[in-house]
Amino acid sequence: MSLDAIRRFHGELTKIRHDLHANPELGMEETRTSEIVAQKLAEWGIEVHRGVGGTGVVGVLRAGNGQATIGLRADMDALPMEEATALPYRSHNAGRMHACGHDGHTTMLLGAARYLAETRAFNGTVNFIFQPGEEGMGGALAMLKDGLFERFPCDAIFAIHNRPGMEVGKYSISNGASAAGGAFFDIVITGKGAHGARPEVSIDPLLVACHIGTALQSIVARNISPSDTAVLSVTRVTGGDAYNVIPNSAKLSGTARTFRPETMKLLETNLCRVADGIATGFGASAAVDFRVIFAPLVNDPEQTLAIADAAAELVGDAHVDRHRPPGMGSEDFSFMMQRVPGAYIQVGNGPGSAALHNPHYNFNDEATPYGAALFARLVERKLPRATSE
Repeated sequence: MSLDAIRRFHGELTKIRHDLHANPELGMEETRTSEIVAQKLAEWGIEVHRGVGGTGVVGVLRAGNGQATIGLRADMDALPMEEATALPYRSHNAGRMHACGHDGHTTMLLGAARYLAETRAFNGTVNFIFQPGEEGMGGALAMLKDGLFERFPCDAIFAIHNRPGMEVGKYSISNGASAAGGAFFDIVITGKGAHGARPEVSIDPLLVACHIGTALQSIVARNISPSDTAVLSVTRVTGGDAYNVIPNSAKLSGTARTFRPETMKLLETNLCRVADGIATGFGASAAVDFRVIFAPLVNDPEQTLAIADAAAELVGDAHVDRHRPPGMGSEDFSFMMQRVPGAYIQVGNGPGSAALHNPHYNFNDEATPYGAALFARLVERKLPRATSE
């Protein structure tokens, strides 16, 4: 079984993961990470293509004479945040941390690549896709623009993400909508600066920002149908440099999430309306930059069944939740899935894991064989060898 076989070199995979964790790189800057990936793939006899979509890497492995193809994708980038763990392999790069487990995802796909290169127990072509810039940096779109599927055709494509709170050795997936589409927004409010002791001669942009931030919460509550699903969060407020100076401008930033493009457009329209109306009422102005970063992630029914069945072969059907509720997080793998049918599954990271994007988060190395083996078993099921081979 692939799970037992991958456990034979689990120690080597763990060393790779710890090295990646200690040397995190931000989106579209993953030069060291991608070079390690490329070197390992080449070492195992896999055809390597560097620089796909910037710092992306694609490994191509063929076996037999089958024409069917499958794509397996992992993300490589870290987050711009300071690590708060005391791990011996904690981040060496200030202000950068693998707080989402992409170091683990990369390692799981490397584990599958090594196993499949050794066994070649399939008939067709596997494309190992190591994607840069997943964390809002447009890495999936960059690879697509660079001809990802024209250069490396795939009949189906799959990805795995770790899930804190779920036991190691368990999987979960949802058919259809699985992750929300996401947008980022910035609202720049321009007023009139003044001395803090003379507010009467100012148009205070910070006061305007506070009113806009509060009013934006009415959009989901009063403009979105209760039967729909949406989130709008202000996550950053900036403005001013001194205690006694009312600044000339202030800025609100945040994110919007929804499963439907129509709802995303409604969020944008009402956000612009609220920001402009409130700013005008105070005598200020508001300039809005609303940009969609992630498409909704929708699992294909056939491919969802395929990866769920592969997981059940590894751990038993009782350990595979096939009806996980959709989540409001976003994932730019969705852009690849708009082009090729695929599925995106969660693997347990353990009940004691800190949340994703938390400074205390750490990928659980015990989950590595379960991700790698799932990728490998999926390939063997989707690209079966002829019985005479």
